[in-house]
Amino acid sequence: MTGRHLLKRSFTLAGHRTSVALEAPFWTALERLSQADGLTLSALVQRIDAGRAEPDLPLASALRVEALRRSQG
Repeated sequence: MTGRHLLKRSFTLAGHRTSVALEAPFWTALERLSQADGLTLSALVQRIDAGRAEPDLPLASALRVEALRRSQG
């Protein structure tokens, strides 16, 4: 169940619609990363999804880890 503190966004990944729920600060960090990379948020999410070393890792977790990894330098 999605808590009130999570914001849900929908994307098309590998031809399939999916929704991801993250806390607002993670969405903000990912939006900043997408701008820095010259990508749309959707394109950044697609790139992170395609580059997951562990395909069984939930996409939401992969997005959080990438946001943290890139924000730390």
